[in-house]
Amino acid sequence: MAAPTLDVVGIGNAIVDVLVQVDDAFLACQGLNKGTMALIDAGQAEALYAKMVAGRECSGGSVANSIAGIASLGGKGAYIGKLGGDSLGATFACDLKSLGVQFGTKPMQGGPATARCLILVTPDAQRTMNTFLGACVELGPEDIDASVIAAAQVTYLEGYLFDPPRAMAAFRKAAELAHKSQRKVALSLSDPFCVDRHRAEFFDLVKAHVDILFANEREICSLYETEHFERAAAAVRGHCDIAVLTRSEHGANIVTATEMLHAPAAPVAKVVDTTGAGDLYAAGFLFGLTRGRDLVTCGKLGALCAAEIISHFGARPETSLKELAHRQGLL
Repeated sequence: MAAPTLDVVGIGNAIVDVLVQVDDAFLACQGLNKGTMALIDAGQAEALYAKMVAGRECSGGSVANSIAGIASLGGKGAYIGKLGGDSLGATFACDLKSLGVQFGTKPMQGGPATARCLILVTPDAQRTMNTFLGACVELGPEDIDASVIAAAQVTYLEGYLFDPPRAMAAFRKAAELAHKSQRKVALSLSDPFCVDRHRAEFFDLVKAHVDILFANEREICSLYETEHFERAAAAVRGHCDIAVLTRSEHGANIVTATEMLHAPAAPVAKVVDTTGAGDLYAAGFLFGLTRGRDLVTCGKLGALCAAEIISHFGARPETSLKELAHRQGLL
């Protein structure tokens, strides 16, 4: 088996984010559930966008953000995600490639537009996301490049992409290819409502195909249908090799077959926007794992990356994560 040439390949929704600051009254007026992600159609996207003040547009997508974080740490990443053949799609591809990320998925021609996510950030830094998936839903097994999967130490799958049936098939194909090449498979549960919609499928994916699971407290409790974090943490043991369960300022619990470790949160002077916190935590953790670091150090790297991202608007690093990690003695 050839040695891997990539650290992580991510598979997810290729999305352009539109971030805007709002107050709680705006959310209430629009009937939006604060702190969650909802899928909307093209008409809903246009109507909500018309009611928003001018926002900041930047390339996003959960796992794409993670791969950008890995690149900022000095890692080698690749990405698989479906774009429309439009200007937003071209911008997304250019943004990734400018970071040194390998991206070769062919865009749609004459199909749906590139996806966009309208992110409403309230003064308490919570983000409420409304996502028009557009071309994302067209990702299928034919878009999974076997050579890229084989080249990466870890294939990282995005739970947000799990809605379309063809994407489910693409996930399973990627996982099978990764394990055939003796590589690892990681999955982010992404959102409790994603888990609620597809609990049985997620549960099967975790047990049969996933080596490394990322979930926050609400997501892991949703998967195991309990209100008690401790019960959910105990239930996930044995279903995957490593479960990384983040709990905001309380740090993360890292569950393995034999132990539960704790990695503390990193200090933040001021929380500005929590968009991308989980994405960048996964970036730091996976980068550490591909570098052979112990699990607690991987967690500290994840916390450091998450702390950087929540200190400003947007879900892509504004400071070199590699330099930050070196200053903290983590690399």
